[in-house]
Amino acid sequence: MTESPTEPGGLSPAAFHRAQGVSDWRVTGTGPQAVFRAASLARAADLVAPVVAAAERLGILPDLDVRPEAVVVRVPHRSDAGIPPAAAEFAAAVSRAAADLGLTSDPSLAQSIGIYVAQHSEADVRPFFTAALGYDPFGDTDAVDPLRCGPQLAFNPLSGDAPARGRTHLDVFVPADQAQARVDAALAAGGRLADDSHAPAWWSLASPDNHGVDIASWTDTYDD
Repeated sequence: MTESPTEPGGLSPAAFHRAQGVSDWRVTGTGPQAVFRAASLARAADLVAPVVAAAERLGILPDLDVRPEAVVVRVPHRSDAGIPPAAAEFAAAVSRAAADLGLTSDPSLAQSIGIYVAQHSEADVRPFFTAALGYDPFGDTDAVDPLRCGPQLAFNPLSGDAPARGRTHLDVFVPADQAQARVDAALAAGGRLADDSHAPAWWSLASPDNHGVDIASWTDTYDD
């Protein structure tokens, strides 16, 4: 895993968090998101119209996931440009609408999952995975589900075999204020700390049978 700089024209996660009215929101590997608890599917769906209104007014293309337990609003990365400049104003508008509807945010539920596919420098495995999964290429090294439902894939060359770890691992992007608790829970469940030299940007863990998982928070704090 490596930290990715924000391209000119986009907001960094730190700049997004400096905006007013976005305290409900966290930035994961796929962009800003907020999770609002709901008592029913109908209550969750009440937020859809305000989200659509704010999106159309500000030119944002959000993803919405409406469920009986909660509604998730995301501003997904659609290019290497990073977070759209209008995303902070959009996020604040959504939070105001959620508060008016009595929906409470729960940042502990915000996360995104990625799969880090390691490959030898002589190999290019992205075409195989995009064909097999029906994904689209994204940037120079990644691949994404066209509807952003499945985990994002990142293809990176090996820099040497790591002892006792597989070459492909999961990346779990969580809010910065939730990362240590997630690491602690994984270790308490039988995991092993493989590398914490990059903490608190990310921790590399291994399952009891050495499957790798990185718990990452840098996407929520990165600044230009």
